[in-house]
Amino acid sequence: MKASWDIFCSVVDNYGDIGVTWRLARQLVAEHQVPVRLWVDDLNAFVPLCPDADADAAQQWRQGVEVRVWPKDWQPVEAADVVIEAFACTLPEPYLHAMKVRETPALWINLEYLSAEDWVSGCHGLDSLRPDGLKRTFFFPGFETGTGGLLREADLLARRRAFEQEPRAKQAFLEGLGVYPAPAARLVSLFAYENTGLASWLEAMATGATAIHLLVPQGRIMGDLLRWLEVEALALGQVERRGALTIQALPFVRQEDYDRLLWSCDFNAVRGEDSFVRAQWAGRPFLWHIYEQEEDAHWVKLNAFLELYIKDLSPDAAQALTGLWHAWNAGSDMAHAWSKVLEQWSELTEHSERWCLGQSLRADLAQALVLFYRNWI
Repeated sequence: MKASWDIFCSVVDNYGDIGVTWRLARQLVAEHQVPVRLWVDDLNAFVPLCPDADADAAQQWRQGVEVRVWPKDWQPVEAADVVIEAFACTLPEPYLHAMKVRETPALWINLEYLSAEDWVSGCHGLDSLRPDGLKRTFFFPGFETGTGGLLREADLLARRRAFEQEPRAKQAFLEGLGVYPAPAARLVSLFAYENTGLASWLEAMATGATAIHLLVPQGRIMGDLLRWLEVEALALGQVERRGALTIQALPFVRQEDYDRLLWSCDFNAVRGEDSFVRAQWAGRPFLWHIYEQEEDAHWVKLNAFLELYIKDLSPDAAQALTGLWHAWNAGSDMAHAWSKVLEQWSELTEHSERWCLGQSLRADLAQALVLFYRNWI
């Protein structure tokens, strides 16, 4: 009998936490044939990622995953063989009791946020014993040996290559979204938090020599975009042109279509953790808007990744990319940094694919979790 898995997700920042746990749950079911219950405390954040879902259903099955509401008034259930506490959420006390009374211990995993910081590999796999006898293990996704790897479906890169090699695939996908870019235009996607640096970036693109078609899925950056455009609203599919820049609002799409959007673009601005990883699998130059943390702790995390990512770049390309990421995350003027990135475009594009291929040689996160459990029992 296959081991049962419970994944607990408390929605903190719109779609980041649920985005990661929903991908993980689907992959565990599809590739490892294990039964998974995904406990979510806000189904309203889940529905945009899985439009077939019912935001009012206490229990439903989607793509083989049992999706359950994580209620404030918890009702007793039998604890699973593997319990994943995602991103420092707190398990219900009655569930902890159910873990204690199991005949055989459950593997309790605290799945941490992704980071490239040096200390991660030293903490990955460490146990923490509670006074009540329960033990949980800290599991860290990561980019290097000694970590849990990145979420990546087994056929992801094959699907991307098939998409890229089919002449009509990109055109058909974009037309399905109502996007008809000019033949020579570069496609750029923008998914970000609010950012005071956006106006300077838009101005740089609008006054530049290269035609750019900017695709903006619904999200928190929309208010800053409307202020720069000096319009009250931007209907889905609506196109606004300013100089060399064409701007188009897109609907929030399910995860599979967001992947295709990233594959269709020449450059992707992403935010949080889930889209950050998917941008890397797209093999395109990208810009990460990291979630802001207290005492500027996010800067340590951002720079740790940058230090790793730019290792194989020339000094000029490394400086250009670092300058753009720093300007964007500081909300400062983007014009100079963007011009430097344009100068290094070819190298940054080639590097993005090399990085993607290098990371794909490592075990993916779901695979690492399953292997960890098999070695544990």
